[in-house]
Amino acid sequence: MLKKIPVNQLRLGMHVHALEGPWINHPFWRTRFVIHSAADLQLLRDSDVSEVVINLALGLDVAAPAGVDAPVEPTPVASVVKPAALPAAPRQAPASPEPRAPSSAQAKNSFNDELQQAASICNKGRAAVVSMFNEARMGRTVDTEGCLPLVDDIASSVERNPGALVSLARLKTKDDYSFMHSVAVCALMVSLARQMGMDAEQGRRAGLAGLVHDVGKAVMPLDVLNKPGRLTDAEFDVIRSHPERGHMLLMEGQGATPEMLDVVLHHHERVDGTGYPNKLQGDAFTQIARMCAICDVYDAITSNRPYKRGWDPAESLSRMASWKGHLDSTIFGYFVRSLGIYPTGSLVRLESGRLAVVLEQNQSALIAPVVKAFFSTKKDMPIAPKVIDLSDPLCNDRIVGREAGADERFPRLKELWLDTQAIKSGQR
Repeated sequence: MLKKIPVNQLRLGMHVHALEGPWINHPFWRTRFVIHSAADLQLLRDSDVSEVVINLALGLDVAAPAGVDAPVEPTPVASVVKPAALPAAPRQAPASPEPRAPSSAQAKNSFNDELQQAASICNKGRAAVVSMFNEARMGRTVDTEGCLPLVDDIASSVERNPGALVSLARLKTKDDYSFMHSVAVCALMVSLARQMGMDAEQGRRAGLAGLVHDVGKAVMPLDVLNKPGRLTDAEFDVIRSHPERGHMLLMEGQGATPEMLDVVLHHHERVDGTGYPNKLQGDAFTQIARMCAICDVYDAITSNRPYKRGWDPAESLSRMASWKGHLDSTIFGYFVRSLGIYPTGSLVRLESGRLAVVLEQNQSALIAPVVKAFFSTKKDMPIAPKVIDLSDPLCNDRIVGREAGADERFPRLKELWLDTQAIKSGQR
């Protein structure tokens, strides 16, 4: 039987069935689990979750008051499980977004260990997309089958460490944005598919669709595509034609999958029907296209563009969460879980008054990543960088919020979370 209780009544041995409140405040990747450790118990008590639903059939009940032997009568399930609090599973995805363990054949790398290989893959990816775009500009057919080895490399990197290539691909320059954006969206699609429980083949298809999603931009006028300022209405109309132009390019070529054709044509559609080119909504806007819509927007707003600087990753997720009706909320939930509420490279403020940059995610806790503290707001001065695992039971610090103005205040912030030597080695 299910029962809703205040978070302060939680104790070890309880089975958490659901976490009440906005999912973005939940401190765990999984939503159903037994509280085995004091660290997990403390994370829940320190979080913004006010109430939880426990399953009495799978774990302990609330402790009875002193001198009372009878168990507390549980509240009927119908009164505690609210549809708004428990998001439905996306189509073709598992009901609970449990993180997937790496396969036995695939070694798990740390973030820094994976950076060198990720840098090499990014370099090859940029070259492959440049070649694909050049072929399209010269009027030749697009050979999508030739992209399969690159997608396999990207999928392998994501399997070894989901954050390394995704974070690295975000750091593109304005000059190679169009090319590296395709690589970044491919990696984000693979990571999202993995989080949603899709198998390896589905992940490859999602990644391949992400890699070619913007192929229509290859035939856009370069002066419009790379314009450093705001587009005129006429110029915007030209850019808005790239999904249809890309779809035509794939139809003329060979090896395009149904997923690729769908994503290329529909990645700018929106759930509420305000997108383009067909203003799709409801079931007409497919799951794979909804996935790419999210990945495409996230990479676009976190990247430096000719006309604006990219937003902080954590700030970007927060803004996207506020765009009601535009993005599929259930898939967006999986997307955040694939990146972490505070993605790698985010600038955060700790309860101690220190500023820190996020280094790596913890698989068990969305709000307790590994960070590097480097600045004291109390003294208003830099401090010796210190790596802190916020999920460590002995850690007495925690994130209290995002910190704005990262690039302006700390222009060399990326040097704190990137192993630049590994990147240089991977780009040789």
